Amino acid sequence: MLEELIHYDKELFLFLNNLGSSTWDAFWMMVTNKWSSIPVYLILAFLFYRSYGLKKTLFVLVFVALLITAADQLANVFKYGFKRLRPCYDQELNGLFRLVKDSCGGKYSYFSAHAANSFAVAFFFSFLLKQKFKYVSYLLVFWACLVAYSRIYIGVHFPLDILTGAIIGLIFSVLFLKLYIFATHKIGL
Repeated sequence: MLEELIHYDKELFLFLNNLGSSTWDAFWMMVTNKWSSIPVYLILAFLFYRSYGLKKTLFVLVFVALLITAADQLANVFKYGFKRLRPCYDQELNGLFRLVKDSCGGKYSYFSAHAANSFAVAFFFSFLLKQKFKYVSYLLVFWACLVAYSRIYIGVHFPLDILTGAIIGLIFSVLFLKLYIFATHKIGL
């Protein structure tokens, strides 16, 4: 059963990855670059500041930093625990897909920290800002999906890596949101 799931995951990866073309490579490389998310984070910080003031903004930024760190470190634990090879290290896939990056990155792929982090931030801020900004949730989930898909497009993650990362991101966003709400009530923010 697990072997069959992995087989289908590889087939879906090959299909999605090979939809790409050199025309779009620069766009997807920009989307996947971690520094490209900084404008999104700055806009979120500004919207939060505008709605809740400086103290709450500084406090929420600490929680976001902890949220990203936790999701990122759990991804590393999973990668070295499961040791699922990235597509470029999988000999079975050699020459069958497009590796858009100059290098593949680390040896292991399960699960995607990019997907986990982008979905964690998207869901965390979606909840906090949905009352003040009606469409922010849709835009953030769209952004997280773009970041997640970019990892398949450039050839460094399988779809299950992305799906697991998105689920982990959602779980972490709920946990950190509960911690944030508890902490803000506890200190009277």
